[in-house]
Amino acid sequence: MQGKEAQADRESTAESLQAEVRPRGRPAAASREDVLDAGLYRYLRGERVDVQAIAAELGLGRATIYRWFGSREKLLGEVIIRATEPVLAKARSGLTGKGGPGLLDTFDRFNRALADAPALRAFVEQERDASLRIIASGGGVVQPRIVELITALIIEEAEAGTYEPPVEPSVLGFAIVKLAQAFLFNDAVVGIRGDVDRLREVEAALLGVAS
Repeated sequence: MQGKEAQADRESTAESLQAEVRPRGRPAAASREDVLDAGLYRYLRGERVDVQAIAAELGLGRATIYRWFGSREKLLGEVIIRATEPVLAKARSGLTGKGGPGLLDTFDRFNRALADAPALRAFVEQERDASLRIIASGGGVVQPRIVELITALIIEEAEAGTYEPPVEPSVLGFAIVKLAQAFLFNDAVVGIRGDVDRLREVEAALLGVAS
């Protein structure tokens, strides 16, 4: 019995030593979701989303992150989508208006929230050229996803019989998104960037409702 007890004690001691030398912190088997969470954490705090820093934090190789996302810009795109979708959901929730007026109020609240978002503003200011590519490119992940979400809201009202779109919902959704991008991010046209009141007026015209 004593021999068995001694053997058990040695095994327990060995396990304790292994636990002491085992690296602390996040496990090495971090996932794609962990990378997105780490990127979102930095983005929301106005920090640069640094792939090397995220890889080191999670115990991953940069090559693994690039294999999952393709590029830093695509990672940033998915981070921005993750940050933006709840903003649109909040803009939509609690509205009592239906049809075109309800859509206009939703888009107006969404646009104003984006215009006031510190993280988005910091990102655009810090990475001007890259931010416009990521946000406004049809070949990225941000614009197509936002168009999809906006179009879904238009279709929802149309199917409920509360709104008749003047053009196909997909075309109207695309126009609404591109218009908002021009007003919120584009410096090319003097005097419109950040003018959310005028943006509301033009979106009302597109939707065919009173502003």
